[in-house]
Amino acid sequence: MPSSDKVPDNSPYPSPGASPEVLAFGEAMTMFVAKHSGALSDVEHFQRRIAGADTNVAIGLARLGRHVGWLSRVGDDGFGCYIRRTLEAEGLDCRYLIDDREHPTGLVFKERAANGADPHVEYFRRGSAASHLSPHDAAAVDFTALRHLHATGIPPALSSSCRELSWYMLDKAREAGASISFDPNLRPSLWSSDAEMATTLNAMAAKSDWVLPGLAEGQRLTGLSSHQDIADFYLERGAKAVIIKLGPEGSYYRGVIGGQEQSFMMPGLAVSEVVDTVGAGDGFAVGVISALLDGRSPQEALHRGNLIGAEAVQVRGDMEGLPQRARLAQLETRFGLPKGQ
Repeated sequence: MPSSDKVPDNSPYPSPGASPEVLAFGEAMTMFVAKHSGALSDVEHFQRRIAGADTNVAIGLARLGRHVGWLSRVGDDGFGCYIRRTLEAEGLDCRYLIDDREHPTGLVFKERAANGADPHVEYFRRGSAASHLSPHDAAAVDFTALRHLHATGIPPALSSSCRELSWYMLDKAREAGASISFDPNLRPSLWSSDAEMATTLNAMAAKSDWVLPGLAEGQRLTGLSSHQDIADFYLERGAKAVIIKLGPEGSYYRGVIGGQEQSFMMPGLAVSEVVDTVGAGDGFAVGVISALLDGRSPQEALHRGNLIGAEAVQVRGDMEGLPQRARLAQLETRFGLPKGQ
């Protein structure tokens, strides 16, 4: 059954009746993070967290003051209750979060990696509540109030009904005149083939305004090697701007500004110690999307993306490094735009 519309006391949005201005959808999972390094088979103690690329972005935008809605399903179990409570504590509007009495909440276990290495993770999400999402679950969404939709390539990889939901959300948001960001967030193991993955996600990217692939993702999806060619690929198919994550080197923008096509590189920020790389791309997306919604220039948007991405890798956890608005203001004051940008 759909959740109640009760708004948590710390909610940043105006009133219980106000529809979200930003909407994200996908799967949130309960995550167990190893308390010490080593193989998961040797770990006895874990810390409980939540995981999900889509929720990372939703939480990041909510921390920066946006009224963000979350559409998903969780099991009618303790893990689902934990996810709902955590998301509401972060200020997310969970009126579109459904308690599923027939399917469980997805779980993920994460190693504690050393020296900034990518941690090994193991998922237990097959048949999860979120994998049973469908367009029916979005029937109550007020798209007329929507300003922005954030979508990723994860929901369409989960199941055919989730894929139908993704198409529905993209189409309805576009009809309503909302802007759309799309991060491929590749999960190749969830697809039947690379060809199916590329065909589907490239078509979804073509329906979006801002496409945000990593360089390796763009290469795998398009078969092209350079960031310039990858950007052209999506622009030719309908995207308004392509923003490519280049890791420590920074990011690349190509799109139409003031009626003219513009492209530039934005250098990354030096990081003294990389602690946890998971969530860095989501942090980058939070920075770019929030800045563009704030009316900032593309240069400022990529710089903010680089800033938040750099913050994310310096703390342990998928979304623990995502800043509140006050912290972001400090960062933007300290790290102004590089000269010449």
